[in-house]
Amino acid sequence: MTTDTTRNIGIMAHIDAGKTTTTERILFYTGKSHRIGEVDNGEATMDWMEQEQNRGITITSAATTCFWKGHKINIIDTPGHVDFTAEVERSLRVLDGAVAIFCAVSGVQPQSETVWHQANKYNVPRIAYVNKMDRVGADFLSVIEEMEKKLGASPIPVQIPIGRESDFAGIIDIVLMEEIRWDPESLGTEFVRVPISSENQPLALKWRQHLIDTLSSRSEEMTDLFLEGKEIPPELIRSVLRTETIAERLVPVFCGASLRNLGVQPLIDGIIDFLPAPEELPPIVGHHVGKDREVKVERSLEGPALGLVFKIQNDREAGPMCYIRMYSGTLKSGVAVFNIDKKKRERINRLLRMHAAKYEQIDSVSAGDIAVVIGFKSAQTGDTIGTEGFQVMLERMHFPEPVISVAIEPKTLSERDKLKEVLDLLSREDPTFFWKEDAETGELIISGMGELHIDVLVTRIIDDYKVGAKVGKPQVTYRESVSKEVLHTEQYSRIVAGKENVAQITLEVKPLERGTGNRFTSEVSKDKLPQPFIDAVKRGVEGGLTSGVVYGYPAYDIGVTLKDAVYNQLTSTELAFEAAGSIGLDNACRKAEPVLLEPVMQIDVTCPKEFMGEVINGITMRGGMVQKIDSKAAVELIHAEAPLERMFGYSTALRSTTQGRGTYSMQFSHFQKKIEKAVAGVK
Repeated sequence: MTTDTTRNIGIMAHIDAGKTTTTERILFYTGKSHRIGEVDNGEATMDWMEQEQNRGITITSAATTCFWKGHKINIIDTPGHVDFTAEVERSLRVLDGAVAIFCAVSGVQPQSETVWHQANKYNVPRIAYVNKMDRVGADFLSVIEEMEKKLGASPIPVQIPIGRESDFAGIIDIVLMEEIRWDPESLGTEFVRVPISSENQPLALKWRQHLIDTLSSRSEEMTDLFLEGKEIPPELIRSVLRTETIAERLVPVFCGASLRNLGVQPLIDGIIDFLPAPEELPPIVGHHVGKDREVKVERSLEGPALGLVFKIQNDREAGPMCYIRMYSGTLKSGVAVFNIDKKKRERINRLLRMHAAKYEQIDSVSAGDIAVVIGFKSAQTGDTIGTEGFQVMLERMHFPEPVISVAIEPKTLSERDKLKEVLDLLSREDPTFFWKEDAETGELIISGMGELHIDVLVTRIIDDYKVGAKVGKPQVTYRESVSKEVLHTEQYSRIVAGKENVAQITLEVKPLERGTGNRFTSEVSKDKLPQPFIDAVKRGVEGGLTSGVVYGYPAYDIGVTLKDAVYNQLTSTELAFEAAGSIGLDNACRKAEPVLLEPVMQIDVTCPKEFMGEVINGITMRGGMVQKIDSKAAVELIHAEAPLERMFGYSTALRSTTQGRGTYSMQFSHFQKKIEKAVAGVK
């Protein structure tokens, strides 16, 4: 099939807003799938993992390619659950545009806000789709208002609904000034465009005027036509709106009811009409390794090959499947390429175009496209793939630290090595999953973003990789810090392999503002202490901060300054200064009144009005603080903060309190001093 242009788009939203359902319709109407897969009966094409089908949620970002009116659309269906926020972040990094789906009843929900701000961070142009217009409590205009208030967006409806709730019958296209009505018997494949009925005419004219007024202020050509009283052609409206959308100044809004197959085809038209093709976007900024400076890379087929690994998925037969987004040049199957981050040559054994869990083999992947590479052995998420002659590293991705840990042990000793291998594979796939072996107890500890995240990973270990394993109860991942400023001098002297190793340093340790992170600075001149020795102290200090002060949790928000040092040309070694940095930091922090920090979570609970009192009571019983309450037509949205330690098992408690009708999302907010468990015996 010949294609005019490509669109790399993501579907993003809060959990249960209808992302996967909408994607299934897009695949059906573009002819990629021959029947509609439903989330509710576990048959969704994009939710191909067994767990996704069992749980009815999206866990991994499935990638697929479909064609619409001569255009190629690469779609990434991202998770909506906050525990899988890394999957969303990875996907947004490589997208050119996104469809933000909002529930017509619940409006802008917490995870919608999170992904919206992530999209702002990566400058991703968006169109919006208000789904579930057929549900009780659906309110199109209320969602528009919330987009303005909560997201700071500038939504501009290009469609308005005909009726709502059970009376939702179709949509009015206010660009073409036509009604679109679907035939329910044809699964939505057949629809008609008819003139706007007399009863819908006043509302359609009002919104048409709003659209023209908004766009005229941004286009001289439209202003001239408007002032001359001439008809403004739809092509001009689309052209101006496309420019404003790509510049992220406006967000075109569509509406529909995906489950009832209403409104999806005009949404696909909107993807083509308003979201950018790769070549329309500005050059991508990278860091040139050789020249040590930022460079702009043109998105060109003729340029040097440059692509970003944005996801890794392990296949038992094929090995690591590396999802790669190409920004410049072309990669061909069977050739060697250069991993710029790892400084290693890797071979592309095969290139695949994915359709969720199925794939087709291709010979090459070029700028603007997405494909899967088979054959990379050392690549990780965030690595840049290119050539040795043009070593430009694309921006690294930053992921949140895990806040919950559990101990995991194999059922038999012989499976321990296999379990470690599987944990290695999973940590390469998922940058928010960590594991370590406790040096003292020999326990294997796994850490992730929440109970569901850990639960999904453990299920994969047992079911997908067939490793018999048992897990302990979830444990909170604490942090340590200090509460006062201290000056400490550390002397180090050891004889190693018959050679004396001597160092003396003075460190100042002080607490920094919460969320600042750690900071090391040196006030010692290079004349007094050569730079390699200052670097050695820094390595020692950074290693010490990682291993903690009292309890072995990582230390955070600590400022360390090297104030003074005594250097002897004959006996001083880098080894001695590194050791002095590590030991000196530990002793200084113990004097600086160490404190234990616990993770506090932002909790957003949606529940029917009649259960609000009991839900608030349940949150306060767990040490939570309610911050504000948003009232909707049918439900209440409660925003609160609570210590993670007290939130284990909350999903069961909420279901019990609300007769299964309450939902919640929880994400890390900040660390705060843990009151109950002061660091005893340390002054």
